[in-house]
Amino acid sequence: MTASSLPLYSGTQIRAAERPLVEAGEGPALMRRAAYGLASQVLELLRSAGGIYGARVVGLIGAGNNGGDGLYALAELRSRGVDAHAVLLADRAHPQALEGFLRAGGRLREDVPADTTVLIDAILGTGARGAFVLPEVSGLTDAARTSTVVACDIPSGVDADTGRCPGDALAAQHTVTFGAAKVGLLLGQGGLLSGEIHTVDIGMDDRLPTPAAWELTGPERNAPRPRPGDHKYSRGILQVVAGSAQFPGAAELTVGAAITSGVGMVRLQAEASVSSSVLQSWPEAVMSHGRAEKAIEGATAAAIGPGLGRDRSRQVEAETMLRATVESRMPCVLDATGLELLRGDLLSAGELGAQLILTPHLGEARRMAEVLEDESLQSLLAEDPDTLEATRALARALGATVLLKGPSTVVAGPDGAAPLIVRSATPGLATAGTGDVLTGIIGALLATASSAQNLDFARIAAEGARLHAAAAQRLDPHGRGHFGASALIGALRE
Repeated sequence: MTASSLPLYSGTQIRAAERPLVEAGEGPALMRRAAYGLASQVLELLRSAGGIYGARVVGLIGAGNNGGDGLYALAELRSRGVDAHAVLLADRAHPQALEGFLRAGGRLREDVPADTTVLIDAILGTGARGAFVLPEVSGLTDAARTSTVVACDIPSGVDADTGRCPGDALAAQHTVTFGAAKVGLLLGQGGLLSGEIHTVDIGMDDRLPTPAAWELTGPERNAPRPRPGDHKYSRGILQVVAGSAQFPGAAELTVGAAITSGVGMVRLQAEASVSSSVLQSWPEAVMSHGRAEKAIEGATAAAIGPGLGRDRSRQVEAETMLRATVESRMPCVLDATGLELLRGDLLSAGELGAQLILTPHLGEARRMAEVLEDESLQSLLAEDPDTLEATRALARALGATVLLKGPSTVVAGPDGAAPLIVRSATPGLATAGTGDVLTGIIGALLATASSAQNLDFARIAAEGARLHAAAAQRLDPHGRGHFGASALIGALRE
């Protein structure tokens, strides 16, 4: 992977990597490094909030090593002039860490005062399982709302392997995680509860296994760029099948996003009224007419599905085009109504090809699992889903690349390689039409990259999701959600 990707590990992997070090007697050193990293991040937050000396920090301390990390961090903060307090939530605590905290002048209390600046969640670590119940501590509810909550390694109650959260949890604005970033911090409820993630190196990099996933964090260094000698054909031709009388705007959004993403030509297969509407907004688009199987000739990629609605003639047209792309192994992105075309022999083949990128949201993925009659997949996609494993399983079952949309988008190919994750958590993307824009972006990326060898289709799909999320972030940096899908197209130019 390139420098724009961050390796992610399950909590199980991290604990397995730590075990030989702990058995060799290095556990206290690991804990000290983790605590120092946690304290350093809290100090940065205090500086930005107005000052360190006398600022009040309260730690919610559990009985295990996570609580020990918190106590050592509080001791370090106390030595820097912070008014550090600990609320012990069990009848025992890590003995050496507690002794160090008290020796540093830290104080124990049974409540969380109203003037708490930073609240540290050091209750449960990555090994915890089952439903967590928030302790009844006086002042905790108010402090969780008014102070900055920092999670120690992971928000208590979140499964580090899946991001599931079957019980309560404290929503953190920041999570300081140790050794390496955990997939559970990005997925499911974990992705919504962890806030900004800070990774602390505690000296175990050479013991880490193959990552469970990768987070795509920035643009590709080697992304294709137009060359001075390029022309419209060498820059790729995207064939779009989108829109209907019921949803003409879907075609406009898909075509507009593709054009703005830099493809050489966009051709649209649609009925006359939709074509006319699209041309008013995008006169550079080319309208395709005639038989669908002929319309694909000369194209380097296809985008099928947005806004087809219940128009049977449009669905037949789209299915014909889809079959042509699968048979020719032409890169294609399939979305919305187009996903419903995967039935019969198309679905049973299980070898659609990595060049076919499916972009379902959670509800569409559940319907696909039902059509596949795959009970294991249905279980993975049930309430509080394991989105990482579900995406991998769906890609494997269909023999295609799957991009599962959500606050954290997961992309997996049929080859079993570690999935890619794009974390957006941008509320404005939860509106009508934003998926059509994503389809146009990915279609353009496929068309422009089609001349290259050994394409990584999962990475192309993930890059499309990253560009999509970045445009939303530019429009709405504070997450208010005050924009529509059409505004995303303009933001792609920035």
